[in-house]
Amino acid sequence: MKLVSRLLGAAAFAALSVSAVPAFADGGTLVIASTQVPRHLNGAVQSGIATAVPSTQIFASPIRYDENWEPQPYLAKSWEVSDDGLSVTLNLVDNATFHDGKPVTSEDVAFSIMTTKENHPFKSMFAPVETVETPDAHTAVIKLNQPHPALLLALSPALAPVIPKHIYGDGQDAKSHPANSAPIGSGPFMLEEFKPGEAIVMKKNPNFFIDGRPKLDEIIVRIIKDQSALLIAMENGEADMYPFMDGSQAIRRLEKADHLELTQEGYAGVGPVNWLAFNTQSPKLSDVRVRQAIAFATDRDFITKALHRGVSMPQRGPIVESSPFFDDAIAAYDVDLDKAKALMAEAGFADGMDLTVDYIPGPKEQQQTIAEYLKSQLKKIGINVTVRAAPDFPTWAGRVSGHDFELSMDVVFNWGDPVIGVHRTYLSDNIKKGVIWSNTQSYANAEVDALLNAAAVEMNPGKRAELYSQFQHIVAQDLPVYWINTLPYHTAYDKRLVNPPKGIWGTMHPLDTVSWGE
Repeated sequence: MKLVSRLLGAAAFAALSVSAVPAFADGGTLVIASTQVPRHLNGAVQSGIATAVPSTQIFASPIRYDENWEPQPYLAKSWEVSDDGLSVTLNLVDNATFHDGKPVTSEDVAFSIMTTKENHPFKSMFAPVETVETPDAHTAVIKLNQPHPALLLALSPALAPVIPKHIYGDGQDAKSHPANSAPIGSGPFMLEEFKPGEAIVMKKNPNFFIDGRPKLDEIIVRIIKDQSALLIAMENGEADMYPFMDGSQAIRRLEKADHLELTQEGYAGVGPVNWLAFNTQSPKLSDVRVRQAIAFATDRDFITKALHRGVSMPQRGPIVESSPFFDDAIAAYDVDLDKAKALMAEAGFADGMDLTVDYIPGPKEQQQTIAEYLKSQLKKIGINVTVRAAPDFPTWAGRVSGHDFELSMDVVFNWGDPVIGVHRTYLSDNIKKGVIWSNTQSYANAEVDALLNAAAVEMNPGKRAELYSQFQHIVAQDLPVYWINTLPYHTAYDKRLVNPPKGIWGTMHPLDTVSWGE
């Protein structure tokens, strides 16, 4: 069914959606509702929910993870890590093909890893990879210049799609390659249609290399920018699943829908942290005392308990508080307006200043609401805040990645291990203009660089924890960002769905086992 027939009026779409649900295990359509607008669909060069959800259906990865954080075979049927930790050998399946019929080989795996290393904003993810050797068509040997405790996790679906060398190896820039909007992968679903800002239609891959999968005939990611319209779509059966839901009103509202189930499972690998970012190169914010003053003036308890109605949890540092690496002894910056005013005066801003705050459009409660709260709260210490809206996600991302901001609300994921999701924000060599979710704060501290680089190769969990403890205390003092809360992500889904995505990556993982039941 073409996209035009999927974008019907509410009543017609509802009738079509309900009647199309089969009463058997295989077949049927899954409609995923999303407010996120992807720039393109290639997760090898772009991070974030909007890209990862479709990318992990279109592209397969070397390894996948179960709900217990255990690596499982995918394109690699097995793997071996050398005793010194400096090489990982991937033994690939021999029956995987891309959607155009070309076989998936070790050359594609090697090309993909190196392309991701060169272009993905998570620079630390594959930084230790020197080469990927290909002794035969089904063996890829990853050679490292240092041990990498998070490498297997980095080879999982949300982070390491295997892209076809015969398409992307034509010399064009991978970040702007035309195939990014019309990708050919080897995953369980093939791209049928991509209408930016509207929908992504993916059809079942009939030649998927895992027998009996996928179960569904079709997945449609329906982009509904208006939150109210999205909730109505879920209630009326126009959409079957709404992942990454973080608004307290939305959660409470959909809990009342008899045909829906809500779960918090599926986000263990995400580690979503909501924060206020500072452009440390701004003349107004380069003085750490100003950043600390803003922290002392901001009440994260009020935000989580009042603005978020208690569904969010406070977050005091760069590593998500549920992680074993989090150090709860770091500075909390409890509200102290007198101290905040004193710090502003010491920094030479006793008469105040004007600042602009941006926010991600879409998740209003976690972003716009806090930005507007800051406007009233920071006025108490002499800061006049202008809240600057963006018409869409790409506009916001362009401003922040282009360092064209002073303050910005942001949501940044830990991605399972600090090496992958935390280092990128604080390493000085990851200040990359034009790349979102890199070190867009332009923060540079040589001691932090040294600690993170040491933690990136330390295989002993206790020693890693100590390195991360020192790191957390330093950045809590420097405050390139002010951490506010973890997001209360939920997934709402039709109760008839079998095997809903509850693994560590949720819908940023192949949905090849999801099916419709009675």
